[in-house]
This record gives sequence, structure tokens and C-alpha cells, in this order.
Amino acid sequence: QLKDMYLFSPCDQGENMFCDTEMLEDIGDVLSKERLSIESVTVRGCPVPVCSRPQDLYTDAESPIYTVCHLLPSMENMYTYSIPPRAPSFNMTAAPPVSFFEWQIKYEEEKLAALSYVELTTRDGDGDTFLHIAVAQGRRALAYVLGRKMAAIGMLDMKEHNNQSAFQVSVAADQHLIAQDLLLLGAEINTMDCWGRSPLHVCAEKGHTSTLQAIQKSIQTSGRQVNMEVVNYDGLTPLHVAVLSHNAVVQELCCHGTPPSAQNLALLQKRKLLGECISTLLLMGASLEMKDRKSGRTALHMAAEEANVELLRLFLDQTNYFSIINAKAYSGNTALHMASALQGRQAQVDAVRLLLRRGADPSAKNLENEQPAQLVPDSPLGDQVRRILKGKGAQSRS
Repeated sequence: QLKDMYLFSPCDQGENMFCDTEMLEDIGDVLSKERLSIESVTVRGCPVPVCSRPQDLYTDAESPIYTVCHLLPSMENMYTYSIPPRAPSFNMTAAPPVSFFEWQIKYEEEKLAALSYVELTTRDGDGDTFLHIAVAQGRRALAYVLGRKMAAIGMLDMKEHNNQSAFQVSVAADQHLIAQDLLLLGAEINTMDCWGRSPLHVCAEKGHTSTLQAIQKSIQTSGRQVNMEVVNYDGLTPLHVAVLSHNAVVQELCCHGTPPSAQNLALLQKRKLLGECISTLLLMGASLEMKDRKSGRTALHMAAEEANVELLRLFLDQTNYFSIINAKAYSGNTALHMASALQGRQAQVDAVRLLLRRGADPSAKNLENEQPAQLVPDSPLGDQVRRILKGKGAQSRS
């Protein structure tokens, strides 16, 4: 029976196509005399070529039921022929692989198929929609399905009681994958919450590097514009906020001392994340020349106020550092003035030396007609700083 299965074609409704080996030999003689090939022969009523490669039809070439090219022992070096399956309409194509996230989306779509537009936009006592809650809980697939439905009716940027959209909630919760999905669906980037913070401000304040990088990637791929110099209610840009947050961590680390502890390790990790945020903001186009609205300080001034050598090096390694090295705040103070006026900071000496090496002017005067050396406090460390400022030449610039 197995042999018969190979020798009968369903195209001919059970008719025997090749009775025996001798008939195949006769056909071969005819083809050779007429200079024809077996590939040029077609069988009427059969949509499949006489000879075709098994993988062109089915994925399972080992099963005898789906073998489409079988060689007779005495003819295997001369001819091949194709036998289609008994059920040509049966679909043997393998389904494309589906990721777990895609499976979750399909599952959530089936559950929410009957959700009305009114239910989508319904708020709870805190002004949260279903989408806000899903984002806050970190349920990515559910948030994606709800977000797609909200985007379809133009309500993706609905705000809750803190004037935060679902995208802003994802930023505050550092749900970078959800933030990425919502940006893909068209969420607004340049939006403010009730505290005057943009999503960039929130990332800069909390050190949410992954979310900030998701925003950066979205900007690069979509070509959308984001306001890098937007200011909060304190007149600070996201870069200013990131520098001040980094300063606070550095100061706290100095207070805790050097012995390793769980708290110190957490602070070190936060300092690292804030540093990465600052680098990302610079890559995104944040300007070092931008001054805060209240005091006129640049990011370099703010780093100098805490003798934050790590950030001073980062800023002075930028190609346009020369435009800020002697920039003055509203008080007339340069970054060198601010670093010189510090008291009790061990990093002060390194900060002053670094600024002098990069071209800071020790003779610059503020609105009080004071030079940096005149602001140095009286102390053993201050005496060392004063000598560096007065000697500024070869030692400072070497």
C-alpha cells in the first residue's frame, strides 16, 4: 500500500501515471532523441511541476506522506518526478514565530475588544484613566493596547490630577519600555506637569537613564523635535537639574566618608546614573551656554560651586568649552570665582587647577570688583588655593 501511495497522483484521481520501469525508459529514449529535458514535461490538470524540490512545497520532507520527489531504484540517476500530496488544500506552512510580548498584546486585545470609548476615557477619583493605571503598574502589553485605542480617538495625552499624561507617568516610574511604546504611538514629549517639569526634567532629577535614552532613540528615529532648553518653575533647564542632583549626591558621599556601606553603594550607583543622564543630555543637544533664569549660572558654574571635578572634566572636554570657561553669572562671578570661594572642600584644589589649565582667567573681576583670589577663605587649604591662583603660570597650566 505504501508503494501504491507513491505511484499514484491525486491530480489524476487514482490513475496510474507510470506503470513500470520500462515505460520510463521509453520516455527517456524519446526525450533524448528530441533533445528535450524532463523539466519541460508537464502533467495536465496538475498545478505542480513534474519535478520540484521538496522544500519548495512542504517543510516536512521526511514524512512519506509529504515526499514530493521519489526516485525509482533503477532510474534515480536519470529522472525525478513529483507526486503532490493527497490533500493539496491542506496548509502545511509553519506559523511565523510570535514573541511573548506580541502574544500578550493579542490576549489583551481579545479581553478589551468590547471596551467603549466612554470607558476608555473614564477617570477615577485621582483623574487616572485605565491607561494611567496600567502604566503605573508596569503592565506593558495592557498599556500598549489601551494606548493604541486612546491614540485612535486622539486622547493619548489625557492628563490626571497632577497634570501628567500616561507618558509622563511612565517617565516618573522609569518604565522605559512603556515610554518607548507610547512615544511610538505618538505621545507628546514637550509637555509639563503641575510642578513645571518636562519629561526631561524628571529623568534629569531622578537619574532615569534608560528612559532618557528611550526618548533620545525616539527622537533619532522619528525626527521629532524636543525642547532641550525648556525651563521649570525655578528657571532651570534639564541639564541644570541634572548637575544640581549630581552635586547633591557628591556632597552626601563626602559627608558619609569612605567606609563602604549599603547607603554609599546606592549613592555611588545614583551618581553613575546621573552622570550618564548628563552625558545623554549633551548628546541630545543640551547647551552648556544656557544660563538659569534666576542667577545667570551655567552648568559649569554649578559644577564649580561644589568642586565637582567629575563634571568639570566632562564639560571642559566638550569642543565648545572655551565659550563658557570665563562666562559670568548675574553677579559677575566666573566658575573660577565660585570654585575659589569654597570652604572645607578637599576637591577645591583640583577644581581650581583644572579650571586654570583650561583657560580660566584669575584676573577676572565680579560686580564687587573682586578677583577669585580675594574670595578664598582663610585656612590651610585656602592658602594653597591662593598660591595656585597667584602662581597661575607654569605649575597651573602644565
